[in-house]
Amino acid sequence: MDETIKKRIDYGEASASLKKALGLAFSPVAVRLATGKEDIPDGMEHLSGTVRHCQMVNMARRDGKVFYSTVENHECMGGAWALGLRPITETLKNGHFYYKLGKFESTASCKRTIDRIPHVESGATFATLYAPLEKAQFSPHVIIIVAPARVMLKLAQATLYRMGGRITSEFSGIQSVCADACAQTYLTGRANYSLGCDGSRKFSGIEDGEMVMGFPVEMLPEMVEAVQIVTAAPGSKK
Repeated sequence: MDETIKKRIDYGEASASLKKALGLAFSPVAVRLATGKEDIPDGMEHLSGTVRHCQMVNMARRDGKVFYSTVENHECMGGAWALGLRPITETLKNGHFYYKLGKFESTASCKRTIDRIPHVESGATFATLYAPLEKAQFSPHVIIIVAPARVMLKLAQATLYRMGGRITSEFSGIQSVCADACAQTYLTGRANYSLGCDGSRKFSGIEDGEMVMGFPVEMLPEMVEAVQIVTAAPGSKK
């Protein structure tokens, strides 16, 4: 296990607790944005072929696969940009890409959105690592959960359990799993909730009644404890 977080966390125990308390059908996913080869555990499988980041998350979530991918494995240019693997493409930057997909009234309205998409500095990420949380042999940066709205309610309550307040999330209906749940969380150190996007719902198995959220690994012990409390609370709908 690499030494990139001081607190020692039993990822297998944390995953089992979250799955039991929340009734998750599939595993939370551990994601790491590796900055160099030294961040990749010995013997970890390098993904072959090209797929989207959201599909990679699904491979870990549903199929239990553990692997890493580099820029050439990322089929979605927008996802690779958001995760810091490559520079933004010109058609994405100028608003033409999503405009041509019919998502915006004008290229200008598209560009206003793209300019606010959270993204890791281009070239800062060498590889993206994925594993079901219980199988993680690396220190993840972000934990991603895809689940029905009822589960997201409990995760929101767990997020607020210790300090209270309000949930403030950022999303735009595009780049949900890469930018909203992963890059946004990595950059801010806060949990972020998203509705999913057309691409992730089409390609990665996010169902109509499901949402996606990410939270930083530093929050994992607190989230595990809080989830168990709020799901067992007298006022919690069973």
